[in-house]
Amino acid sequence: MSKEQTKDLLQFLTPFTVEIQNITFWLREFVWDLYPDCNELIYDNYNAVVFGWSPTDKVGDTFCSVAVGSNKYVHFGFYWGSKISDPEKILLGNGKQYRFIKVATQAGFPKAYIKKLLKEAYAYSLANMKEKTTLQSATIIKSISPVKKRPGNIPVKKK
Repeated sequence: MSKEQTKDLLQFLTPFTVEIQNITFWLREFVWDLYPDCNELIYDNYNAVVFGWSPTDKVGDTFCSVAVGSNKYVHFGFYWGSKISDPEKILLGNGKQYRFIKVATQAGFPKAYIKKLLKEAYAYSLANMKEKTTLQSATIIKSISPVKKRPGNIPVKKK
């Protein structure tokens, strides 16, 4: 798969509003255009659809991600956000690792600032990779949860 192949992601995002889907795909295109040689790792999890970009196929090498879990906003985050500078202090989160912003509209997304943070996050990821990879520009579905808790979904356990 690649940037152009969106069938599975469209299916995973079905429970969300068209507005949230549009923001999600806009953010996806934004990152793909900047980092076309990276791999997209998709997780269709219990309470969110999450996808991130990595120079390898390893989640630990991920430098940014998009998480969709509500119909109010989308998270645009940095897997190692605690390790990058944020001089404008817009990133949320206070854990040891992940930092993000909430994106409710395309107009509210600080593109120029995020490009600077992406550059730093990507460099951090490259510097800390344990293994090199030859895999490039791939979309990889890493997991699909059989049970979902999403807008419009009632979680049901399979017997």
